[in-house]
Amino acid sequence: MDWSWIALSLIALAYVVRALLNISKNKHKRLPPGPRGIPILGNLHMLGELPHQDLLRLAKKYGPIMYMRFALVPTIVVSSPQAAEQFLKTNDLVFAGRPPHEGSRIVSYDRKGISFTDYGPYWRNMRKLCTLGLLSNLRISSFQPLRREELDLLIKSLKEAALARTAVDLSAKISSLSADMSCRMIFGKKYMDKDIDERGFKAVIQEGMQLAGAPNIGDYIPFVAPLDLQGLARRMKAISKVFDAFFEKIIDDHIHEPKEEGQPKDLIDVMLGYMGSKENEFQIERSNIKALVLDMLAGSMDTSATAIEWALAELLKNPRIMKKVQEELEKVVGMERKVEESDLESLEYLDMVVKETLRLHPVAPLLIPHESLEDCTVNGFHIPQKSRVMVNTYAIGRDPNVWTDAEKFLPERFIGSSIDLRGRDFQLIPFGSGRRGCPGMQLGLTVVRLVLAQLVHCFDWELPNGMMPSELDMTEEFGLTVPRAKHILAVPTYRLPN
Repeated sequence: MDWSWIALSLIALAYVVRALLNISKNKHKRLPPGPRGIPILGNLHMLGELPHQDLLRLAKKYGPIMYMRFALVPTIVVSSPQAAEQFLKTNDLVFAGRPPHEGSRIVSYDRKGISFTDYGPYWRNMRKLCTLGLLSNLRISSFQPLRREELDLLIKSLKEAALARTAVDLSAKISSLSADMSCRMIFGKKYMDKDIDERGFKAVIQEGMQLAGAPNIGDYIPFVAPLDLQGLARRMKAISKVFDAFFEKIIDDHIHEPKEEGQPKDLIDVMLGYMGSKENEFQIERSNIKALVLDMLAGSMDTSATAIEWALAELLKNPRIMKKVQEELEKVVGMERKVEESDLESLEYLDMVVKETLRLHPVAPLLIPHESLEDCTVNGFHIPQKSRVMVNTYAIGRDPNVWTDAEKFLPERFIGSSIDLRGRDFQLIPFGSGRRGCPGMQLGLTVVRLVLAQLVHCFDWELPNGMMPSELDMTEEFGLTVPRAKHILAVPTYRLPN
């Protein structure tokens, strides 16, 4: 007799009974409106290749607070600024939880980072250490010289392409730049593609992000998780081994190779300083360091590159706006030098371009899901405990009640507007808001604005082979982040004196 199948069947029966009891318990309470589901799967079959777009279409019919059932998991989809404020500000503490997530359990050392871990003392402690090690204003400022060095290397390579009048793969160039900047801030030095895996550094990170964002049936029907019906767990375990071997090597290097005098501490140095220390409420071990490093690497590398790509794509598609950005740079910076970080605060139109990019193309359109820690009432609707909450920033950025001509790229809409993107104004929350908002927002904005300004100031860009701006493919590719499906190819012409 196969006892494993009997055990699995009993677990399945227990989950189904519990789900039915929960449905029965909430039956007479006023749940938000939503589409009717089908047995077992609920509404899972309604999600296609681009779930954020599918959820926007459904929200237009059922409203900004929508109830769905993804298999056994009650799910609330939030699609307007007013609704987002209720979940992320008014009831922030209630919705500060994170739902179970198979990908983070496998890849992120049983959820020991800060992105997917449960809300509580451990999360607060790790977030504090992360801020001290990488994300404080002082730390961000200390890394300014290395950002300049890496950007200068990119400009030099693009100047060579400009002399040869050859098209460059801007997407690949930006990804490499972002990876190099992130590695130097987190690890203290750059690593070659072959140092992590034969597929290359960026490819491994991207695969990890795609796997983390892929809808996993095991997250919604836990008793089938051991069967790995989609093969996601197998792939995640393979990626996890690659990451783990790489991080072990880096930690060993830091332990055995002391820092040169005057060299700034990186995140690994800071975290190693806490290992074995009794200053912290929790014991810091290698697994904690590796989980936090993975969070920071994915958060700083993939998100910044994705935002810069989308911004450049919109500028290439809208030559009038590109010209206006360049005119501002000529006025503020002049044509005799490159952009410095100190110039960024004076570049108001560039800031509008970044805001408009993140409105139309939020890097993580569904953020990281929240979970309700207890029963709650929002706008008169009952939100059951353990509900998964998905905030659709893609839908919020296209809300016709907030944005005129919402599908158009119009940075000028922010002229005279006080709308900010740091989480205070819920019309624009690409970094989330509240307790679980993105801790790396300031670093991310600095990198995006600096790289975008430098590329547009130093070069004129044209699409290759006579392609018209209107022909540029703007298709998305879904994952934990949503990058462009196709790389940007463009021909640079250098604008500054040599």
